[in-house]
Amino acid sequence: MINKVFTKILHYTRSYFPGVLFLLLLIGSCRNDPKEIKALVSKSALQEDKAYDVTFIISEHGVAKVRIYAKEFIRNDVAKPPFTDMKKSIKVEFFDDSLHVTNTLTAHYARYYEKQGNVLLRDSIVVKNIKGETLKTQELVWNQNIKKYFTEKPVSIQTPTQILYGDGLEANEDFSWYEIKHPTGVVQVNKSELPQ
Repeated sequence: MINKVFTKILHYTRSYFPGVLFLLLLIGSCRNDPKEIKALVSKSALQEDKAYDVTFIISEHGVAKVRIYAKEFIRNDVAKPPFTDMKKSIKVEFFDDSLHVTNTLTAHYARYYEKQGNVLLRDSIVVKNIKGETLKTQELVWNQNIKKYFTEKPVSIQTPTQILYGDGLEANEDFSWYEIKHPTGVVQVNKSELPQ
């Protein structure tokens, strides 16, 4: 009887031993890098909502005014102040009351502070208006509450007849009016406008 029990134990040990040994080696070889774990479950990552290829439509009194396309959208409501990042490309289209596009804005990065109504735009900013004028700069603040753009960075504005340069700018939201701070460059003037 003891021989039969011993034989069965030996049989089970031989047949399961390689599997058990492999499992023990596998478990023993697993290591967790604390830095990798911390990066995966960092506090900031847990506070963010992410989405990709997002389209927003902003309206006033039921009429669409702005359409925003963002490649990468990251919202952080816990930050002080809360913000939304739009990365890897952003395109904004502004509409008139007839839903015609009046101007467009493109940039590589934007950060939106909802409570203040400010959007900080950075990197390769291009604003085009319906008159065919193009603003280029590397940083721009768009305040939605007063519907204006501001920057202290170098700007260039290309019109159908000339290119204007300056350090700083203030413009309205549809880019139909702008003032270049500290302008430089050559300005074309009609002969009839020159003083006698």
